[in-house]
Amino acid sequence: MRLGGKAVHPIRSPENNLVRVALIGTLVDKEGLKENVFKRTLETVPEIDADCFSLEGQRLTDFMQVISQVSGDGPQLDLGRYVLDEDARAFLNGNRLFQRHAIVVGSTGSGKSYTTARLLDQIAELPQANVILFDIHGEYQTLDSDEFRHLRIAGPGDIGQDRGLADGVLHLPFWLLGYEALVALFVDRSDQNAPNQAMLMTRCITDAKQAMLDPVQHADILANFTIDSPVPFNIDNVHAELARLNQEMVQGARGEKQGPYFDKLSRLIARFEAKRNDRRLGFIFQPPAACIDMAWLSDMTHFLIGGRGSQKDGKGGIKIINFSEVPSDILPLMVSLIARLIFSVSQWTPLENRHPIALFCDEAHLYIPERASSESADEISVGIFERIAKEGRKYGVGLVVISQRPSEVNRTVLSQCNNVIAMRLTNGDDQSVIKRLLPDSLGGFGDLLPILDIGEALVVGDASLLPTRVVVSEPRFKPSSATVDFWDCWRDADPIAGSEDAVLSWRRQSNQNC
Repeated sequence: MRLGGKAVHPIRSPENNLVRVALIGTLVDKEGLKENVFKRTLETVPEIDADCFSLEGQRLTDFMQVISQVSGDGPQLDLGRYVLDEDARAFLNGNRLFQRHAIVVGSTGSGKSYTTARLLDQIAELPQANVILFDIHGEYQTLDSDEFRHLRIAGPGDIGQDRGLADGVLHLPFWLLGYEALVALFVDRSDQNAPNQAMLMTRCITDAKQAMLDPVQHADILANFTIDSPVPFNIDNVHAELARLNQEMVQGARGEKQGPYFDKLSRLIARFEAKRNDRRLGFIFQPPAACIDMAWLSDMTHFLIGGRGSQKDGKGGIKIINFSEVPSDILPLMVSLIARLIFSVSQWTPLENRHPIALFCDEAHLYIPERASSESADEISVGIFERIAKEGRKYGVGLVVISQRPSEVNRTVLSQCNNVIAMRLTNGDDQSVIKRLLPDSLGGFGDLLPILDIGEALVVGDASLLPTRVVVSEPRFKPSSATVDFWDCWRDADPIAGSEDAVLSWRRQSNQNC
């Protein structure tokens, strides 16, 4: 460049590469007998003009293993690889992930189900694996090996067929329901006689349960008996007693008169009969005879709660329960019933015999909602999961909450989850919920949520300590939740039609082939 006939050379300013750094802890070379100890506290801060170094490959893997305390033979859960370096493996601390609960969130098509399948893959390799997955839509039925055991809630086609656990069919008989669940099923809270109906239901069921117990053989049970005691009873006797009270005539001063509950239980009885005769609810009200035996509960709970090594066949440490045929209006009751059963049994198991179990709650927003109406099935379900989230760690029950809409999941449950595996989230409300779960010093990482690639996750929490972007590895078995390629299907030369079979399944209220 020339200026005034003279050559002028531009002055080049020194090049500056700036990096914004968030200080989150201190790595100590040695503390006592321990080496490479990471602390969340800041004991020192870097000086101005201090040199910065990039960790790559095996060094990055080793460093993150030290941070997460999974070096050597530690509790390594291999989730995938780091975005920073495809040669560095991303390990999580398996103990901390399940001890302190976790959430897996992501918009539809972000890779949430693949991530869940990857976690299950890693757990399946352990000889004493113990997990229950609530499979709401049946999309995990493709996970097929000796490590997985598939169960489905009995459908209308199973009624009267005497199918049980050995056939992969799970019944949840009426006598397992607690007081609140029974009232929610049978009593219409808007009825002016609802308080009397609830009181009489309690009395009739209590009497029916006590009638099943032998005063000598079951004296210890009777001594501490409550309405919620898991004791089988004859539901026909309950119906007969309610019908009697509804038509009862009593002796008055001038002859017979209507009893105190005459014609006040009609709506309760009608609801009672409708529920009992609904074949969709056959898994509750029409179970096989074996389910009414006192010994059945012990067999069923061991089947669900026992680890892989304690099962008779040494298989099925990961139990996948298919709820796809359960009516949506009672889905929260049924999922929470199993959760309550697992928590109660773990609570009453002596410490030396307690085997930890993790509950994977797929589509959690359907049965652990943020907005649960008072005295509804949702409220009962939320109460049970809130208790597990708060107290489950003491009894070896961990939660993994999985949802595409974290803004619709109960806040109390989410607040107890100290590990976050977040896939791409595009909704502002959902992003806000996850950002609120991050520590203040890491709030900026929430800005990554809408720009994550498919199969890419932001991992933050006690299982990792340092926030990281991870490309989740492909699982052995892919869940049947892949996004449909609309355009490719529409331009295919071969037509596809299944309406006839679909209508037949709709009428049968079952996807099972009879």
